[in-house]
Amino acid sequence: MSATSATPAPAPASTSAPTPAASAQQPSQQPSHRRNIAAVVLLVPVLAALALWAFAWPAARMAPHDLPLGVAGPATATAQMEKQLAAHEGAFEIHRYADEAAARDAIEDRTVYGAVVVTEQGPKLLTASAASPLVAQSLQQAVAQRADGAPMETVDVVPASADDPRGSVLTSSVLPMTLAGIAAGAVVTLLGLRGWRAVVALVGAAAVVGTVAAFLASSWLGALTGNWWSEAGALALSTLAVSAAVAGLAALIGTAGIGLGAFVVMMLGNPFSGASSAPEMLPAPVGVIGQWLPPGAGASLLRSVSFFDGAAAAGSALTLVWWAVVGVGAVLLGSTLKRGAAPLTP
Repeated sequence: MSATSATPAPAPASTSAPTPAASAQQPSQQPSHRRNIAAVVLLVPVLAALALWAFAWPAARMAPHDLPLGVAGPATATAQMEKQLAAHEGAFEIHRYADEAAARDAIEDRTVYGAVVVTEQGPKLLTASAASPLVAQSLQQAVAQRADGAPMETVDVVPASADDPRGSVLTSSVLPMTLAGIAAGAVVTLLGLRGWRAVVALVGAAAVVGTVAAFLASSWLGALTGNWWSEAGALALSTLAVSAAVAGLAALIGTAGIGLGAFVVMMLGNPFSGASSAPEMLPAPVGVIGQWLPPGAGASLLRSVSFFDGAAAAGSALTLVWWAVVGVGAVLLGSTLKRGAAPLTP
């Protein structure tokens, strides 16, 4: 009797049907991608327009706006000169002085950018290229011409460094200090440093940046002629004001604070600083706003300690200290809030 062995038939391949969750996930991803693409397409042009406005508009409208200018000499002798300056409507803010010595003191104290002195030999123009080479050049073009058409004698009371007569090094230092501050605040945030650890890191980074920058600008390039330690302190304080503001915003609102802080100090503070010209050369109220932000205050402080023995440095220094203190306070507050919101482990 033969046994017949039955071979079991192979089971049909089962076709896995998409689960409802997977099928619902695919359509939901498409609107998300579309929103991201639309955000990029719309956001980038808006940022480009803002950058163009912030950088190009002040440069296109650059001209004296209530620029402090002195007039020295007897009232009867300076009347004609004051009338000539008044013809430039809204350009100059006239300060009157008794003689040339008083006008020189006002320039050295950073009260005025220059002065026209009426003497027996004729009018004389006093300038300070250290305060702003562009302003000194503009004054020569605007007022350094006598009534008979002859050029007016010009004296540079506080000259810029002979190694940097156009002030290019000081002007160029604003952007690197701003970038260094943004980088320090971002790195402290991304590394997860909080509380006093973050504060120590910010202060240490600012001190190193200020020392290196002073060595390059003063010791190596010879563009700064003041006290070396004062210059290093001004550069360090400028960096700390930016880094503390960026880290403080990030500590309060998250990593988005890095972008917000960078936008304020880079897109507004840098072009509104007036470092390449003067705050009074920018259209209102750009020049005033720029001096409230770290780049503008830092540039003014560096000029004061480098060429004017610290004259008119108090306002800029207080502005930078305010930014640094508020930023450090925000870093500590953010750390305290996060520690209080953390769940307790039994």
